[in-house]
Amino acid sequence: MERLLAGGDFYEGPRWHDGRWWVSDFYRRTVTTISPDGAAEEVLRVDGGPSGLGWMPDGSLLVSSMATRQVLRWDGGAPTLHADLSSLCPQPVNDLVVGPRGDAYVGNFGFDLMAREEPRPTQLVHVHADGPAERVPGDLVFPNGAVITPDGALLIVAETFGARLSAFAVGADGSLSGHRVWAELEPGTFAPDGITLDAEGCVWAADATGGRVVRVAEGGEIADELAMPDGLGCFASQLGGDDGRTLLLCAAPDFFAAKRAGAGEAVLLTSQVAVPHAGLP
Repeated sequence: MERLLAGGDFYEGPRWHDGRWWVSDFYRRTVTTISPDGAAEEVLRVDGGPSGLGWMPDGSLLVSSMATRQVLRWDGGAPTLHADLSSLCPQPVNDLVVGPRGDAYVGNFGFDLMAREEPRPTQLVHVHADGPAERVPGDLVFPNGAVITPDGALLIVAETFGARLSAFAVGADGSLSGHRVWAELEPGTFAPDGITLDAEGCVWAADATGGRVVRVAEGGEIADELAMPDGLGCFASQLGGDDGRTLLLCAAPDFFAAKRAGAGEAVLLTSQVAVPHAGLP
């Protein structure tokens, strides 16, 4: 692995877009772009703490605001409210993926993680392109990172405290249905966080409690695995680069606010892989 950038508090929501990496730092409340050679530029501040990032068909950026439980829209000026999810999500929102029509699918905690409550089920939230939102039927345990297959027909979402990846069929109108398990591992051995899809249909999943990133095939077979450097956990992953074969990893010692905020110990790492990126984001 190579180090692309250091000195963050907690990097999340990595994306490759327009020849640059984009990444949130939700304890610093910033969205930053990074060139392939590591030159960083802060482009947006989100006081509620940014996480997931995704682009609308018109090129504007959607970003989840965790603490305020909102999705914001940014076109280069001041961010505006796209959707208020506070009535649908009693706990913070987290990652999101934006589909080709502009529909956003947003995860959320479902319980008080920082107070170390026991996990309990919640639902993914579908935000329509014009802003209305509703819960998606199907209980999930901490829905987090999500991807959409290249044909736009399937959404796969990580259940961080469910030890599995779940899938939904995506309708022509952007609706989700047919909730099913896509891949499941032994409870306590796998905590998938941020995920990215490759051209062979496998998912690279950051294992938030396992100090690794794993390449998972449908059904649960682990096709590949990369161990993190000592003392670092992996909390998000994204394939990108000009050929789609650079795997970007968001790493930090842990995720707790009391330890991470202001610590400056988060890093972005890269590794070269054989199979390129596919789908969204």
